[in-house]
Amino acid sequence: MKSGVQSIVLYQWELLCSGISGKSQILFALVFTTRYLDLFTNFISIYNTVMKVVFLLCAYVTVYMIYGKFRKTFDSENDTFRLEFLLVPVIGLSFLENYNFTPLEILWTFSIYLESVAILPQLFMISKTGEAETITTHYLFFLGLYRALYLANWIRRYQTENFYDQIAVVSGVVQTIFYCDFFYLYVTKVLKGKKLSLPMPI
Repeated sequence: MKSGVQSIVLYQWELLCSGISGKSQILFALVFTTRYLDLFTNFISIYNTVMKVVFLLCAYVTVYMIYGKFRKTFDSENDTFRLEFLLVPVIGLSFLENYNFTPLEILWTFSIYLESVAILPQLFMISKTGEAETITTHYLFFLGLYRALYLANWIRRYQTENFYDQIAVVSGVVQTIFYCDFFYLYVTKVLKGKKLSLPMPI
């Protein structure tokens, strides 16, 4: 019985890894690493500390699963987005546009900018294959929804606290824009029981 349950779990993990961009997951791991470096210097609360540790652990476990444990099911042939096209401009922008020219502040700014474009390797992978598994589309939808709700949080904070973080808001808007086309396909196809597919380039 136990071996049967383990087989089902392993099979489900393989399905998850088969449609996920490892490069996007590396970028998300880098996002959380650079954002949560204050974990060692700025204690806010136990909840905040635990949340940061959980985010970091989940990010690196996911990368390990894709490139290590289930690397045979990872579609490396289609996960070919060149990360330097994102990292170089994001690093440059982090030095040019930040609130305070200190190492931690620059790294925090870098994490905000990088998060806004970290999904591009995943979207590139989908556009290259022309389709995505349903479980992958659900994952992407909720990832995008999380960012859209984050924007709602900033709007609410501006209304109630008169607080406005320009870097976070602009980056959030950019990331949400990247998801717009995907949201449309998700609503018109996936929610109607159809498999998400894209027209292949000629």
